[in-house]
Amino acid sequence: MSIGQQLKNARLNANMTQEDVAEKIFVSRQSISNWENDKNYPDIISIIHLSDLYHISLDKLLKGSDNYMKHLAESTDVVKSNTKLAVLVVGALIVMIAALLLTQWFPEKLTLIVVFTLTTIVTAVIYREIIHRF
Repeated sequence: MSIGQQLKNARLNANMTQEDVAEKIFVSRQSISNWENDKNYPDIISIIHLSDLYHISLDKLLKGSDNYMKHLAESTDVVKSNTKLAVLVVGALIVMIAALLLTQWFPEKLTLIVVFTLTTIVTAVIYREIIHRF
């Protein structure tokens, strides 16, 4: 059973609305809805609050959901995440240097366009990776 289904069942068993739960754990009602519909996952602090509120063990909440365990493994593997980000940054630098070296045979205006475009794309990819961490 997904963590969203577990949370919804626990809330209904506690005879609480999403608004009630949101108020008690200091999040928005939309957050509760998103969690219950498996659109995203609660952070670990919210899981602890929900566990206390619903009187469900953390073990049952966390281990009962394969998807959440996978999410935790991915989001807490700092070494893997930092390695991936470092590879992206080094790769970006190599691509930009290569572009600068190769553009010496092209007109100046085209050089600026190519470098600007590559810089924009590389920056977007790096920002996406950073944002994905959160």
